[in-house]
Amino acid sequence: MIEIDGLTKTYEATTVVDHVSLTIEKGEICVIVGTSGSGKTTLMRMINRLVEPTAGTVRIDGRDTRDRPAHQLRRQIGYAIQGHGLFPHRTVGQNIGTVPRLLGWEKPRIAARVDELLSLFQLDPALYRDRLPSELSGGQQQRVGVARALAAEPDILLMDEPFGALDPIIRSKAQDDLLAIQKRFGTTIVLVTHDMEEAITLGSKIAVMDKGKLLQYATPAEIIARPATDFVNQLIGTGDRPFRLLSLETVLDHVEPGEAAGDAIDASLSLRDAYAECLWSGRDAIPVEEAGQRIGRVTLSRLTALAARPQ
Repeated sequence: MIEIDGLTKTYEATTVVDHVSLTIEKGEICVIVGTSGSGKTTLMRMINRLVEPTAGTVRIDGRDTRDRPAHQLRRQIGYAIQGHGLFPHRTVGQNIGTVPRLLGWEKPRIAARVDELLSLFQLDPALYRDRLPSELSGGQQQRVGVARALAAEPDILLMDEPFGALDPIIRSKAQDDLLAIQKRFGTTIVLVTHDMEEAITLGSKIAVMDKGKLLQYATPAEIIARPATDFVNQLIGTGDRPFRLLSLETVLDHVEPGEAAGDAIDASLSLRDAYAECLWSGRDAIPVEEAGQRIGRVTLSRLTALAARPQ
């Protein structure tokens, strides 16, 4: 658990982060979102003391982060940045093994961890382990950057706009991969972005920043349904709100008993996808199946009600 208590950062007469307090539970993905200059990156960098606070405290599992040297703290916290930040003169395997080597891991353990992570990111170790970063595509470099951040099995991973340089198709796949990996390892992730769509897709909780202040800290559904300020409302975009809400839950969560005509949709689809299928096909109800078996239906009236009055 990460407890941020009254955290403030001032440069001369300018306050970049202004008395921010929030708690990130173990295993959550906290996304800090805001426009340029909102203080979001500074806030995140104070967690691992890349930026030293002017005032306030950061506690990890109840322990003040100032109780140990900053370099030791950083070796226990993964850090991934936009553009990957790989060492160009080191191979993929050497890049991934950077922090484990600093921690004194034995070579066989490092090699096993490198191969495990390459396989996890769908990069064949035999093909990619000895390549230089310049021999990889942008998407592959980004995956290696995240793998390096995870190499020492950190409980916490900080990510500073990690997907900002990727094209939309690769970016969507990278987000899906991150969610799958986080679910597998249970890593607590703090991710900075300026993209509210990305925040809603990835976040267990979203922290909205503006001019150094924390405007709202809540689940995506809460922020979409009840934005705390006009600024938060503008970030969400009023026209897309119903569709954003429907994208947060799956069809399985709202299956109704009964029959419906036509082809079935899978229960794992989002309610947004189901709504689009209803409108596209002109049906008031669509059968739902799970593992090849029909389990009920989802109705247009129910989807419309959920978008208008989220529960």
